[in-house]
Amino acid sequence: MSKLEEYEKKRDLRKTPEPRGASGRFDWADKRPIFVIQEHDASSHHYDFRLEVEGVLKSWSVPKGPATDPDQKRLAVPTEDHPLDYADFEGIIPEGEYGAGTVIVWDRGSYENLKAGNAQENGKPASVAEQIADGHVTVRLEGRKISGGYALIRTGSGDDLRWLLVKMDDKEADARRNPTSTEPESVKTGRTLAEVRKEAQERDDDD
Repeated sequence: MSKLEEYEKKRDLRKTPEPRGASGRFDWADKRPIFVIQEHDASSHHYDFRLEVEGVLKSWSVPKGPATDPDQKRLAVPTEDHPLDYADFEGIIPEGEYGAGTVIVWDRGSYENLKAGNAQENGKPASVAEQIADGHVTVRLEGRKISGGYALIRTGSGDDLRWLLVKMDDKEADARRNPTSTEPESVKTGRTLAEVRKEAQERDDDD
């Protein structure tokens, strides 16, 4: 089974401009692996938090977006794996398609596995894929808006299964910041969600 089978099943890639899974170029990242946070104004407004793991973007929907305050635990709902080139996607998903709405690249960069130096019983550090399976992920993000340590923690089970995205208490922690409110622009194009929608509407009107 392809890791992207669910992604492809949910979309008609003949109608949506979303990536098909081609190899991407990530000149904007200092190193690999990459992360991206996309603001998505669909049926409900949210932020998609994605980590490059074993050739795909492991993804969580974060309704309130990431916080820089360690006391703010943010709900993170796991979604289907996305292709790596989705990290560059910004634009309009058309009406009638899965996730219809506007997407911008709110933040992006590279990340490191904070458990890379900690050996397990087998003498190897826990990979991010293994951490996801275990339900506790710790990474250090190096983005333009978001940086420092973050943890993804799985809680509950069955119908109550949830993940939490939590800022770690390090030098990048700042309870005074609220970047989702004060920094709404795309790091890719400098546009806001409203500006992307307006430009798309103007193109439609010209057609």
